[in-house]
Amino acid sequence: MTLKECYSIIGDYNDVMKRLPRETMVIKFIFRFLDDKSYSQLITALETDDYKSAFMAAHTIKGLCQNLSFTRLYESSHLLTEALRSETPDKSLINALAEQVGEDYKTTVNTINTFKAEQ
Repeated sequence: MTLKECYSIIGDYNDVMKRLPRETMVIKFIFRFLDDKSYSQLITALETDDYKSAFMAAHTIKGLCQNLSFTRLYESSHLLTEALRSETPDKSLINALAEQVGEDYKTTVNTINTFKAEQ
C-alpha cells in the first residue's frame, strides 16, 4: 500500500501534502498518531460521564485529524466535539456520535497499521 492509497481510505492526500510537503514527514506524523492517547482518554471520560475531559480529548482528536487530513475521523470528531461543547449535553446524541468516532478511529488506525506493516 502506498501513502496515497492509505489516504484514499482515511483522508485527503492532496491536502496533507500541501501542509507537509514531503511524504517522509507525513509518514512520520501518521505513525506518531498511533501512539496518541486521546482516543482512550475519550472513552474513559465518556464511561464516567466526564464531559469536560471528553470534550478535551475529542477536541485533540479533531485537531490531529485536521492537521493530518484524516477527513473521516475529523468530521465525526468535530460533530462529537460540538455536542460535548453544550452546557447540557444530550447523552444519547453523544453516545451515537462517539460510536461513529470509534468506527472511524478503528478504520484510521487499521489502515495506518496496514500501511506501516508494508513499509
